[in-house]
Amino acid sequence: MERRKKLNLKVKWELQRWLLWRIFLTVLVAISIALVILYLFSHREIGQSLYKAHLTIKHVSDLLLPVILASGGICLVAGLLIAIFLPQKIAGPIYRIEQDLRYVAEKRDLTKKVSLRRGDRFQSLASAANVVIDTVREDMSKILNDINGLDKALKEGKVAEAQKYLEAVKKRIGNYKLN
Repeated sequence: MERRKKLNLKVKWELQRWLLWRIFLTVLVAISIALVILYLFSHREIGQSLYKAHLTIKHVSDLLLPVILASGGICLVAGLLIAIFLPQKIAGPIYRIEQDLRYVAEKRDLTKKVSLRRGDRFQSLASAANVVIDTVREDMSKILNDINGLDKALKEGKVAEAQKYLEAVKKRIGNYKLN
């Protein structure tokens, strides 16, 4: 069995770059908003308000707690937005490919094409699935033609020709690994 690398950044680099870029931008926005809130809160003039507050504020953490909570809440909302919308960009096309392949398997319909919307990710996976379906369809068509030729040769009593068609069918089926 072939050992696979646990981390290979060269595989599907475009998809990885797209995903990393989306996550990086969301984290950057969340951090920026948190820093703006911290800056605005800490940039107040402390003159009279510090003198009034010195009785209730014993630690710097008491002063920063509202800012930390607000920043954490914003980062949580940003994380939830990633968790809700980003997987849809990935899960949607994968779901579509699965549905199309299930249809092919259940209906034995080799004319079905796996299709995604323009701009969806995993276009290359859909293309690869279509290549497999097309290859099997072409082979099945050739096998069917050989079987029809075999049937015709047998009806006409042409044993040598029938044997030729039978060998062609065996060869085509033999190209597939079945076990």
